[in-house]
Formats: sequence, structure tokens, C-alpha cells
Amino acid sequence: MANVGKRTRAAREGIEPGKSYPLDQALAMLKERAKAKFDETVEMTFNLNIDPRHADQMVRGVVQMPNGTGKTVRVAVFAKGGPAEEAQKAGADIVGAEDLAAKVQEGNIDFDYCIATPDLMALVGRLGKVLGPRGLMPNPKLGTVTRDVAAAVKAAKGGQVQFRAEKAGIVQAGVGKASFPLDKLRENVLTFADAISKAKPSGVKGTYLKKATISSTMGPGIRLDLQSLASR
Repeated sequence: MANVGKRTRAAREGIEPGKSYPLDQALAMLKERAKAKFDETVEMTFNLNIDPRHADQMVRGVVQMPNGTGKTVRVAVFAKGGPAEEAQKAGADIVGAEDLAAKVQEGNIDFDYCIATPDLMALVGRLGKVLGPRGLMPNPKLGTVTRDVAAAVKAAKGGQVQFRAEKAGIVQAGVGKASFPLDKLRENVLTFADAISKAKPSGVKGTYLKKATISSTMGPGIRLDLQSLASR
């Protein structure tokens, strides 16, 4: 525990509590402090002035990271016939219908992303209690209920990120890896920030973006200057 404490204190050195840093400076600080033996994920967190309990204040969407996320994503597709073949050719890890539904119902969920063709949503709908809490339920608004399963699989594999506000108005997502060049990370961060800004609900009153923070898996949070996220 002493070693962990020492590492944490060292990572926090030079970061002033409560201070907001311009994006480029914050990213440089993050990369300097990412010292783990694995390639740490860069997480971005937004604190929003919303109450997700109200339908007109929900923030949810999907965004394609221009430089990918660096994460290997396992994709499951509910499809039959031609679409099933297309999904397999596009690189889907698991493809099925009733057989896949049975595995999911048993709790065998070995995937990070779930796509379905419209004709199988009656089947998938019965899995809502299992897939819903895990954020895996296919949704037309997110492009995961579609006839073009090949495009959906490629998007998921290529760095598509789904986001949804939690109860406290917090939205979080992985936007890359600490090993990414600074300019690639910067582009991903700005893309995610832009998606959050565009997802502003109609019911929001007052300031929408309250706070934004970035951190690596093992590193401290670094607060971002919101103005630096607007300069695209």
C-alpha cells in the first residue's frame, strides 16, 4: 500500500486542486504521468447541469472517434440469413438468433457491443432485463438496430463510442490510450466534447457544461478549461 500511495502522490505533483488546465497542457500532463506497465485508457468525464430523471433532460448518443479508442471490442449480432453472413464477413465476433438469445439468457455475455436487425427485435426485447442494465440493449437511435449490420459492425470495431448520462448528470467514456500521439488524443477529446455539446437537451436551463476532467486508468483526474474544448 505504501508503494501505491507514493506513486499516487508523485502523479498528483504539479496538479493544482481546483485549477482548470488548457486541453493540450492537460494531455501532456496526463501522458507524463501514465507510468503503468500496460497501455492506460484515457477517460473523459463531463459533469452536466441536467436531471436525467426527466425525459427532456436525458443525454444519450453515439460518436465515432476519428482515431479509434485503442480498445479491442467484441461485437455480437442478432441476425439470420443474409444479414448474418454479412455480419460475419464484417468481423462480428458472435452471430446468432435464438441460440444467441439462449446464451444471453443464461448470463453468458461475452461481448461489449450488441447489434440486431429490426426483424429480430421481438426476440431481443425479451432480453431487456439482462442486456439493459449492462448498456447493451440495441437501440435504433444509436444505430444498433439496423438492416445494415456490416456497417454497424465496422463502426463498432472502428472506435464508435456510446454515451449516456448517469443519475448525477455524469457522462464518461474512454477516448483513447495514453500511448496515442498528443494530436490524436486531442482530436478524439474534441470530437467527444462536441458530441456532448450537440446532445444538449431542450429542458436544460442555465449552464449546461459544469465541469470536464480527463484521467488515465491509474492516474489522477485533471480538470479541463472548458474554453479549450470549444476551439475546434
